[in-house]
Amino acid sequence: MDRIPTAFARARAQHRAALIAYLCAGDPDFDTSLAACRAVVAGGADLLELGVPFSDPLADGLTNQLAAQRALDAGMTSARVLELVRRLRAEFPELPIVFYTYYNLVFANGVDAYLRAAAAAGVDGMLTLDLPPEEAGEVLAASRAHGVKTVFIVAPTTPDRRLPRIAAAATGFLYYVSREGVTGMRDEVAGGIPEAVARIRRHTELPVVVGFGISRRDQVSQVARCADGVVVGSALVNCVKENLGDAGRVAARLQAVAADLVAGTRFSPPAKT
Repeated sequence: MDRIPTAFARARAQHRAALIAYLCAGDPDFDTSLAACRAVVAGGADLLELGVPFSDPLADGLTNQLAAQRALDAGMTSARVLELVRRLRAEFPELPIVFYTYYNLVFANGVDAYLRAAAAAGVDGMLTLDLPPEEAGEVLAASRAHGVKTVFIVAPTTPDRRLPRIAAAATGFLYYVSREGVTGMRDEVAGGIPEAVARIRRHTELPVVVGFGISRRDQVSQVARCADGVVVGSALVNCVKENLGDAGRVAARLQAVAADLVAGTRFSPPAKT
């Protein structure tokens, strides 16, 4: 099942952008993390982006750094992350699951072995934050071999000359990081997003999603007018942080917030002529 393109096509047919929900795997513990993932799916998230906890998450702001630390403190390992994926895949056979990870974790486990294990568990795609396409040959080969889609980022500072190479390396979708710096909630959506998305689309037919600094329904609505998908992370991770020790409250809050964000993904279909 080609879950990623199917999810984007379904959202497009419903005249909305896809909501990509980020959660850190194992935050704050395995069972609560599983309940949290179920909750965002129940709230209507189209894709689940699972952060693989890492001790040095360079692209993450404080909220997601602390989530990774809570997961590591609770004993989350690469094996446990894959077990979480297996549990989710058994419950949600059509849900696209994308890893948000760092190359150290992939390399340390052996690139081919890591991709093979991820695919066997049910992972559909992988975004390796600190791996540029120019250096991704081994990951690209292993991804092709094991049927895992690749996701690469485009930044506001990415020059036009690099866009064809980035687009050629991606097979799942392209992720526009709307701000320089790290993840985190912001009061306002970054400027220039429609222009940036249009610039990327000149080089690819894959979906283009936008993330970093998007946390509220009105912000999702702004981005959904031009992008195929909207990534929300810190706002969801905060639902975990603010309800630590009460898994039921974590799940209830996450489902409500996810549903509210999904409501912001709708856009008006083009007028008939």
